[in-house]
Amino acid sequence: MTDQPNLSPETQAARSLLSAAAVRERSHQLLQAGLEGRLKHFTVDLDRLEPCADEVVATIRQAYPSLEIPFHARWRHFSAGGHDRWDAVMHGAPWESAADMARSAFDLAIVSVLLDAGAGAQWRYEEGRTGEIYIRSEGLAVASFDMFLSGAFSSKPEDPFRVDADVLMTLTAEDLASGFQVSADNPLVGLEGRAALLNRLGRVVATNPDIFGQVDDPRPGGLFDVIAATAESDGIRATSILEALLTHLGPIWPGRITLGGIDLGDTWRHPLIEAPDATKGLIPFHKLSQWLSYSLIEPLEWAGFAVVDIDGLTGLPEYRNGGLFLDTGVIALKDAADATRAHAVDSELVVEWRALTVALLDRIADPIRTKLGFAAEDFPLAKVLEGGTWATGRRLAKEKRGDGSPPLSVISDGTVF
Repeated sequence: MTDQPNLSPETQAARSLLSAAAVRERSHQLLQAGLEGRLKHFTVDLDRLEPCADEVVATIRQAYPSLEIPFHARWRHFSAGGHDRWDAVMHGAPWESAADMARSAFDLAIVSVLLDAGAGAQWRYEEGRTGEIYIRSEGLAVASFDMFLSGAFSSKPEDPFRVDADVLMTLTAEDLASGFQVSADNPLVGLEGRAALLNRLGRVVATNPDIFGQVDDPRPGGLFDVIAATAESDGIRATSILEALLTHLGPIWPGRITLGGIDLGDTWRHPLIEAPDATKGLIPFHKLSQWLSYSLIEPLEWAGFAVVDIDGLTGLPEYRNGGLFLDTGVIALKDAADATRAHAVDSELVVEWRALTVALLDRIADPIRTKLGFAAEDFPLAKVLEGGTWATGRRLAKEKRGDGSPPLSVISDGTVF
């Protein structure tokens, strides 16, 4: 982000953390500390990176024998069970323009991604249309898709496929529980936190009509118009998507660290992070915002834009990618007993785990590309993740632990993982 001379040095420093470049640079700082043996909780063994890459390549070849891999995005989950649910909507909805369709797709993706924190091991969702049962991320996607399809987020009965700020502001945990089939026998982790997050989203959208209501009533999909305005000869940088999300949706996150009046969102403290300004000791991850950035690429493409610089975004520091590196021995706990304890998301251990995950995803991308015979520009990180590291982390978790749980347990409030 460019310097703005009327901002205080502290605010300018804070704004520098609202970028994928800051996530990458500071995560690599902690990887370097790990390679030097200076991390408190983890050791790093880069000799294990090749065997880890072999595991990922095996997963890719099995799932995508043609090696035609889509981007890592929420749209993959909307196709759970082999049903292209969004395609059916696209062919039946009465949109008048590609921009109308894109706003609707933005609405769906934004709400669904914000609801996509860990569901817990017990929760299930039975889809009425197919009778199929889905769990975890796919279940959350299908449940949120069904709510969207039913008009649960729309204030206009004649236009169900939208998300309106006034509906989000008044949405209750009970509304979500109903849509997600939650009961005493079917508990969903972090239900209250999810509802509160959507309420905050509604308030931010409603109070910023100049951003979210440029061509319509205020809705999350109004961000389409903001991002489309950054296009240069029909090309939009993936990093511009993230910067728009961090700038305009930053206030929806629970109050964590603020600096210079800026909400830093998914940003945490670690004593080994060096910086020449007030951000010393701070490391951002912006996991959900980057997951959402990846998920907004396709709607922009459907609307006729080319999204470039996709590798400007980073890998996602969540428990499947992080679990991959633990389960293959690329990283190891210094204290094995930590595997038996639950850890707070702001703990030094979890911050180290997430930073190592981001940096090692950068490191493992090249050996994966080499083994598959791709150049970097033909196989961006978004495909490495989807093909890929996330799926391999899930597969190894299932092989090593029958319930598929990650190798570390994180206490989440439903807004981080």
